[in-house]
Amino acid sequence: MKFQYVVILRKNSEKPIDLLSILLCFCSAIIFILTPLMTDVAHYYYYLMGALILAGLTYNATAARRGRKPVAYRFLLMLAAFGWLMMPVFGWVSLVFGVLAFLEHQSKRPLEIGFDLDRVVVNTLIRRRYDWSVFNNVVLRHGLLTLDFKNNRLFQQEVAEDDDDDEVDEEEFNAWCRERLATG
Repeated sequence: MKFQYVVILRKNSEKPIDLLSILLCFCSAIIFILTPLMTDVAHYYYYLMGALILAGLTYNATAARRGRKPVAYRFLLMLAAFGWLMMPVFGWVSLVFGVLAFLEHQSKRPLEIGFDLDRVVVNTLIRRRYDWSVFNNVVLRHGLLTLDFKNNRLFQQEVAEDDDDDEVDEEEFNAWCRERLATG
């Protein structure tokens, strides 16, 4: 769907999500390496999975230290999910890791709000659509987007700083929203 205006909101810190991903992947790798040593299951598959996950974590650590963009942890979480799937016990943990890989990707996407002639769409995991009639006011001022709902709910968040020249003029956007609120 093509929107008249799209506002991209500033993302929160990704560090807690990354730390959780690192912890889960590291623990999984250690468990994969120790499984053949502690049980009678002697598959080299576990060593390989543990080594691949540890190599991915090491690559991400060195890439972050050098200022490069690290590989997304969702790939390592999916690798851990495959490893857990082949474990003799606790195979259900692979489902948890698969869901966490999906949620890690979703949580790192910036929140976008699209403004159209007949509705406002918030692009989250489950897309929410609002008619203009549910708003008292919609204002973009000094890099802060405010959605004032008629049910006394207020949504405020900072807009992402964009280096593009096609930034929306706040006065133009606010005038357009006032017009939509008056007719909607």
